[in-house]
Amino acid sequence: MTEIELKLQVPASALAALERAVAAPAAQRTRLQAVYFDTPDRRLAAAGIALRLRKEGRRWVQTLKAGPAHGMARGEHNVPLLVPAGQVPQEADPTRHAGSPPHAALSAALAPRDGEAQAPALVAQYRTDIRRLHRPLRSRHGTVELALDRGEIVARGADGVERRWPVCELEVELLRGAPQAVIEVARRLALRHGLWLDVRTKAERGDRLARGLSPGEPVPAVKAGPLRLRKDTPTGDAWAAVLRNVLAQASPNWSEVAAGSSAAEPVHQLRVALRRLRSAQRYFEGWPGVPTTPAWADAAAALFRELGRTRDVDVLRGGLQREVDAALAAIGEQPLPLPAAADLPHWTDAERARHGAVFFDLLAELSLPAAPAAAADNAEKTAALPALAARRLQAWHEQALRDAKRFDTLSDEARHRVRKRLKRLRYAIEFSTGLFPRRAVERYLDALREAQEHLGEFNDVCVALAAYRPLAAQQPQAWFAVGWLAARREATLAACSRALKRLRKARPFWPD
Repeated sequence: MTEIELKLQVPASALAALERAVAAPAAQRTRLQAVYFDTPDRRLAAAGIALRLRKEGRRWVQTLKAGPAHGMARGEHNVPLLVPAGQVPQEADPTRHAGSPPHAALSAALAPRDGEAQAPALVAQYRTDIRRLHRPLRSRHGTVELALDRGEIVARGADGVERRWPVCELEVELLRGAPQAVIEVARRLALRHGLWLDVRTKAERGDRLARGLSPGEPVPAVKAGPLRLRKDTPTGDAWAAVLRNVLAQASPNWSEVAAGSSAAEPVHQLRVALRRLRSAQRYFEGWPGVPTTPAWADAAAALFRELGRTRDVDVLRGGLQREVDAALAAIGEQPLPLPAAADLPHWTDAERARHGAVFFDLLAELSLPAAPAAAADNAEKTAALPALAARRLQAWHEQALRDAKRFDTLSDEARHRVRKRLKRLRYAIEFSTGLFPRRAVERYLDALREAQEHLGEFNDVCVALAAYRPLAAQQPQAWFAVGWLAARREATLAACSRALKRLRKARPFWPD
């Protein structure tokens, strides 16, 4: 079967009201005690697979889940176990899931690797103890189950330390009907109670504890995954593939940011994902099967601007502030303290829920059934993708050439717009992988990336200058920092001009 659900984190301020909303005459309370298994080298976790034994009230069930957690659908297979009263099963048996769709992924993950006679044995890695309040709820698109989970995830790491992760979340799972039922109910409850979408499963959080990470400890951010469209892909399907690709990058990073992670990289990667999303909107604009005004467009732009407030701080702390401090130290001056700024947005529960609504809207668009079309119309759309891509890329390439030609005469603000246009062009080309010869694409991208890199450095220096100039009125040594950065600005500006001249010579890889 396919599990279709969304998970929402519940802040303490919303718990009492949400519990009243879930509680009803039909509501039930169930204790769920589970043990999750994996190999010592975490092969299941690396493959996005969860294998558990769970006591649900008085019965035992072995469950296998596989598939991406960034959306809302995962493969799931449950096997009820006959366990004598008072006994506890000690081992999970993968063969119980033989023949089920998720079993293929499990078998691949447990297959012996080079030099192995057999894969390592499965061992218990972490456990959960959850008190669940749950009931069905009907909506216009179907029936869902609301499940308010409270409890904890517990694991003992290799260092012998037992770590715990408190759980307070709402699961909205489809029982009958269309996936839109889950999205509609989850979105409404999120905005009403200040909840936020979290794609980190209990299995993922338990695996972090088992690896010795504490709740809130930074983990690597998720970068954009590969995307390769086929030439015969209908434009509507290509658009959906791009949305899924962007969602796979955006939603895990959103989960870290919304949870208050102290790391800057998830913020950066979330901004990248949102910029890719907005670039895709412009790239696919007007193509058959692509909505003209996506419901998520304004919310995505608002979240992007909100996250942009942290970028300037990251730019300075990423290196320029250290370089300025080193230059000051070389002449015997003390470092200059920059105005304090928050590393991450400090949202209220309501603000966080409002910003997170963009993910419900993206999922809603992906869950809509494709509109039927005549065979001839389908053939026309199939043939159109490479030609449509070539025309759009040619238009943006010509804009890049005009920008490059007049770059030296532009204002800094206009130069920043050039940088954004080059980013948009780069993302569009990356979306088009598979439609054009790979080597020709890479040659063009090499020149484009070089220009984008130098323009990014130039923009960073401009941001630093804007931060240091206000300090000069009270701290005379700031004038040295401003002068140092001004010289750096001229050097990076010259590098930009050289890179853009090389870009003007880059050969387009799409047909005329």
